Amino acid sequence: MQTAAAMDAMHGFGVSSTRYLQTHYKDAQGWFLFVSFAADLRNTFFVFFPIWFHLRESVGVKLIWVAVIGDWLNLVFKWVLFGERPYWWVHETPYYSNSSAPHIEQFPMTCETGPGSPSGHAMGAAGVYYIMVTSLLATFLKKHENSIKNWCVRGTLWTLFWGVQVCVCLSRVFIAAHFPHQVVAGVITGMIVAEAFNRVQWIYSASLKKYFYVTLFLLTFALGFYLLLKALGVDLLWTLEKAKRWCIRAEWVHLDTTPFASLLRNMGTLFGLGLGLHSPLYTESKKSNSAPFRFGCIITSLLLLHLFDSFKPPTHTAALFYLLSFCKSATVPLATVSIIPYCVSGALSAHSKKQL
Repeated sequence: MQTAAAMDAMHGFGVSSTRYLQTHYKDAQGWFLFVSFAADLRNTFFVFFPIWFHLRESVGVKLIWVAVIGDWLNLVFKWVLFGERPYWWVHETPYYSNSSAPHIEQFPMTCETGPGSPSGHAMGAAGVYYIMVTSLLATFLKKHENSIKNWCVRGTLWTLFWGVQVCVCLSRVFIAAHFPHQVVAGVITGMIVAEAFNRVQWIYSASLKKYFYVTLFLLTFALGFYLLLKALGVDLLWTLEKAKRWCIRAEWVHLDTTPFASLLRNMGTLFGLGLGLHSPLYTESKKSNSAPFRFGCIITSLLLLHLFDSFKPPTHTAALFYLLSFCKSATVPLATVSIIPYCVSGALSAHSKKQL
């Protein structure tokens, strides 16, 4: 009983925080919506990964592993913690029985369909930006040197990191998708996952068989866990009904925010990375390492992946949607790692021969 009262108080504080932000920072609505969009893991796969992979391959590989494993853990945590979301909790709780419930606005990105704790956006942003910041520090700073320049660089990068995290957390609270304690939990767990992968080396030399086994294990564990809890009478899709009931516009409830959509999307991304790194096209393109080649790969990847992202799998059949989501996600790293570099390498070679 005390635990329930404490959670109600925490949720009540969260709704008050959302209401405060929406009332006093209404003019910043566009900024908060942009931050929520930018913090989506899709931008890691379609933007950050192509840039980092062609500048420093190991960082690109690490970004994918951190994003995928972090989001997979986020899914498991959500299934275990049963986190509420403000936009539906405020309508169902008896917490406001003696007074009227506060009115909080909803936005197109509010109506996510999974449980709320911990925040996936906060967890993903913390993990991804932690990897990028620590990689930049390792690249540009000399070890065992405490110069003023080093301290300035460290201070600037970590200030930017925490600035991003604060913006992401505030944006998720502003749009009523998360409570404050959920975004804080997301940041902490995201940093833990990223730091763990900073100490792991086997991912850079993992065989295709290992990629396959890891993907299969993560998929079967999640599905097995879901079926086990379902057999015990626990409905892990309880949030879908709440989202459909309390979202003010039906078209804001998207199938791609469901737990299984993120699971298939992440498994496809990891398996696609394994296929790309062990493709003959990747081996062939590795022979090119010039600056024009790297720059060409980055620009071409960003343009083509942006066009590819415009393809949206049909949602009228859930099974078909999940299958196509897996295939689409696998194509992104596969194209970035092997197909596009091979084509760019061939184009540059042909151009060089013409000049001769």
